[in-house]
Parts: sequence; C-alpha cells; structure tokens
Amino acid sequence: MKNITACFLFIFSISIYAQSKPNILWIVTDDHRVDAIESYNEITTGKKESALGYVSSPNIDKLISEGVLFTNAFCNSPACGPSRGSMLSGRYPFRNAHFAFEQTHQEPDFVKPSFPQTLQKQGYITTCFGKEGAYIFDWGPGQTFKDPGHYNYKVSFKHDLQKNDVGDFWNQPAYKKGTWINLGTEERVKTPDGAIQQYFIKRKGSELTAEDIKNKKDIEAQYEILRSYTRYNKDLIIGGENPMPAGETIDAKIVEELKLYLNNQNSDFINTYGASKKGANPNKPLLVNLGFHLPHTPVLPPKEYRDIFKKKQYKVPAFDESDLKNQPPQIHRLFKNLNFSNMTDKEKQQAIQDYYAFCAYGDALVGDAVKTFKQYCEKNNQEYLIIFTVGDHGWHLGEQGIEAKFGPWNKSTNGALIVVASDKAKVPEGLVQNQLVEYVDIAPTILETSGVSIGDKAYDYLDGFNLFDFIGNEKEKRDYIVGETTTVAHHRAYLRSRDFAFSMRTRPQKRLKPNENVKWALECPVEKAELVLYDLRVDPSERNNVAANKKYKKLADWFRTKLGTIVLGDGRIECDWSKANTFNISNFSKGAHNGKLDIPKGLIPSIK
Repeated sequence: MKNITACFLFIFSISIYAQSKPNILWIVTDDHRVDAIESYNEITTGKKESALGYVSSPNIDKLISEGVLFTNAFCNSPACGPSRGSMLSGRYPFRNAHFAFEQTHQEPDFVKPSFPQTLQKQGYITTCFGKEGAYIFDWGPGQTFKDPGHYNYKVSFKHDLQKNDVGDFWNQPAYKKGTWINLGTEERVKTPDGAIQQYFIKRKGSELTAEDIKNKKDIEAQYEILRSYTRYNKDLIIGGENPMPAGETIDAKIVEELKLYLNNQNSDFINTYGASKKGANPNKPLLVNLGFHLPHTPVLPPKEYRDIFKKKQYKVPAFDESDLKNQPPQIHRLFKNLNFSNMTDKEKQQAIQDYYAFCAYGDALVGDAVKTFKQYCEKNNQEYLIIFTVGDHGWHLGEQGIEAKFGPWNKSTNGALIVVASDKAKVPEGLVQNQLVEYVDIAPTILETSGVSIGDKAYDYLDGFNLFDFIGNEKEKRDYIVGETTTVAHHRAYLRSRDFAFSMRTRPQKRLKPNENVKWALECPVEKAELVLYDLRVDPSERNNVAANKKYKKLADWFRTKLGTIVLGDGRIECDWSKANTFNISNFSKGAHNGKLDIPKGLIPSIK
C-alpha cells in the first residue's frame, strides 16, 4: 500500500510540475523576408502588399492578431549558421566565436550550455523538427558531426529525412558504394509516384557526362528551374515549380513529423520514412524547435501556389551599378559574388514571384503546425508560449543588386518576432512593439519562461533581454543593434540605429591566430577598415555610402571607434575550433557595448 501511495504521489507531482511550466513552440523560417507578411506590411506601411507587390499570409496574420508583433527585430549575423548559433546560445557571434559555418563545439571553457540544454535541466523534453543549422557538434577527431545533445528528440531536415529519400528536390554528396570515396555532388528529384531521378551536377576530378547534362536540362525544362547568376554558387535554384504537390514537399513532411509526434503521445508510431518512433510525453513540459527550410533555396513553391503568383507583376528594386561608386572592396565583392542585376527582366520577375509564392506556401504549413501544437496543449490542459522568428535573417530580391543575404543591410538583417501565449494576461492580443530587439533576446525569453531566473549571476553570459520586459511599453532598452559575419566577403561587423546604418571590416584578409593584432581595424588606415555609413533619414534604401563625405567623415570615424571597441574589445572571443580548448578573449574596452549612442553634438549633419 505504501508503495502504491508513493507511486501515486510521484505521478501526481510530475503532472503538477508539467502544468506549472508552459509548452514552448519556437518556429524559425529560413531566408524569410518579413515583407512577405501582409499584417506586418499593413502595420508598418499602411498597405498589405510589400514594396515589390502582392503577398499572402492569412495564417501568420492570424497568429499576429493573437499576440505581440515585434516589428524591429534584427539578426546578429546575416547567415544561417552564426545566426542560429547566436539564438541557441543567447550570445553575439563576437562573444561565442561563431562567425560563419565553422564546425563549432562545446569543449572550450568559455562555452555555456545552449538554452535547450538548460531547459532539459528544468525538466523539459526538448525536440527539433526540421532544420537546426547551428553548426554546434560534439568535439573530437573525426567526430565533428556527432550530435551534442541539444534535443532529446530530433528529426533533422537533411540527415534524417533526405537520407531516407523523403523530400522533393535536393543535392547531396555521392559516394562510391561501400566506401567513403566522394565522387562529387548529385541532384535528386522526387516525383509524386515515388520515383527519384538523379544526376551529377559536379563530378570530382572529371567532367560531367553527356547523360548528366541531358538529365539536368530535361529536369530544368520540366520544372522551369531558374538558377542563380552568382559566382558564389551557380547551382543555387532561385525559382521553379516543386516536383511534389502541396502537402508532400520536404517542409510539409517536417510538419507531418511534428503532427505524428504530438498526436501519438505516449504511443509508438511509424514516421514518414517507416521508422518506429515514440510520441510525446504529456507528463513533462515540451520545447519544440520547428525549423522550416523554406523559403531558402531551392525556391520551389508547389504548383497550386505558384500558379497564383505567376499572374502577379512585381516592381524590381531600384539599383544601378553607379551605386557601387562609393562602396569599398568588400561590398564590391558581395555584389560580384551574389549578382542579381545580370538577369533578364523575365528572370527577375520569376525569382520574385516564386519567392513570395514559397513564402505563401510556408504560411499554410505554419498554420497547420500551430493548430496541432495548440490542440496538444488544450488536450493536456497545459499553457503554451509560441515564439516565431520570421527568418533566421533576411533575403534580397534585387536590393543592392543581389539575390542573397550575407550583407550588413536592412534586407539581410531585419526580421520580426511574433510572441503568442495562452495566458493573455502575459501576452495581450493584437499588440505591436516597435523597440529595437535582437535575436539574442530569444534565449533569455525562453529560459525565463521555463522558470530560470536570468538575473542570477550564473546567466551573466546571456547578451539579450527578456522580450516580456518590452511588452506594454515603448521604452527602448538599446539605441542600436550589432552583428558580425565572415561569409562571402570575410569579417564585417555592423551597427544599426534608427537613423544610421554603419559597417566596417573587422579583421584583415590575412589569416591570423585567434585575436592576433585584434586592434587592427581601429588602428589601420581608414581605407583599410572599409567604412560604410548610410543616413537612413534620407537614404532608407541604403544606396549612398557617405562615410567619406566631408559632412559625415567625423561621424563615420566616431562609429568606427564605437563599433570597433564593441566587437573587438568587449569580450571578443576567437577560437581554434580544430582543438578542444584553444581560444583568446579580448577585453581592452570592456563595457563598450552599453546600448547607448551618445553621439557628440555637432557630428550629426542636419537635413532639410
């Protein structure tokens, strides 16, 4: 009897414990422009269309109406790996030494747990469906792709689904059967009848065969495939028709995996590729990281959506190569590697049409996932919190002459955060917050929601704020946002405020040891630092670099010092990730990142 009573009390305590902590759904889309959302456009510009034209987003609009929209959210690196790394760690790239697509790990002494790992200690089951993409692995010779344990349950977009031929259109390394000998890269196309067509797009050490070329051309013609003009990756697919219908694409299968997991709680089930899996445990609080791949390349909306958008005419962003006249070498390099302007007018229209069509399809999948998550919470009488990160970063559709991300501009760095809760006293409906927020704010928000007191000294490493502290007021907590990346054009950091956008080269092109000559960008000749300054008061499209303009030169120098001392001297960490614990920390200007822009009077030119 005592054993039965103890067992009952234990089960009861687990149930109460689970009820006291809300389930959390964290949605992240990839390369998602925020102007693909009608409500965002209407709130910020008064029109449902984007500046380029027609968009559709009924499900995300509904989600926005149920909670809070943060309109001025910015990523801390305009590339997938470092952006997601900053979100998962709650730390800026310059403080977690994760600047690009390095295979990082958690061995160095400066590394702290990711927020899912901390949630596990709070009793949460942490899950990931789709793209995680943070490039954080377990360290060890030959073990860089070993899972570090951020999630108790994980269905990865690339490694679990595509390797089991669940997908639509993808490429992957081709290995000689029974060996690890890499033969090159093959493209794989799945059709509704279950057949998979495959052909090489690169052969290692040899030319493509006539059969490869023919198969590729046939597929491109059948699905109206538009490939990138970029030097960075000419195989990128930036337009075309998905070979699979709506509901059967790779992103739809990600949602299907989530639905199977939630709808089969405490039960075994067979997943999308025939594996036996265990459903959710409703006796524990749940974190779901739902990582969509869309609208990332390959941009292939299903026919049902594509047909609607093919009928729309879009405005192509204004750009002229004369815009590059005052730009430094790094910006020229970005343009040359990511060029959009060489495309024909017809190709530009297709690229924009197919991109927004893919976003509209994603909207339907988001709606489906949110509905299932809410039903799971209601069924188990549990509270929930939903955080939707609209794009791990942005995407250009001709702005600055490129179709890509990777730049310091608004279209690369601006996104939105949507926060919805079952408890409307905590998160009111239909609220709009316009303060500057950063993606490093996501980790502290989720941790505080889980019961962690982020004000404790143990969490001093977190760089962001709790988003709940912004809700219901318009007080700014920061005057600017910061970020850095090394992708495509080497190290470049950026700082954005309401009125100005500034960026600079932070490290020389020459490969250096961690933090070697760390003050270089502050001490080198100004032309080597490659300053870019836009006055957003008169140039919101960021086309005219005024850093060398006589009226702005002293202001640009001030920004150089401000941003340089922040990212180079206020806790900057550079790490040799090929080793377990080799890094250096630079603190020559500790406290420089104070969130304040105290620009001296007289440095800001007046405008008419």
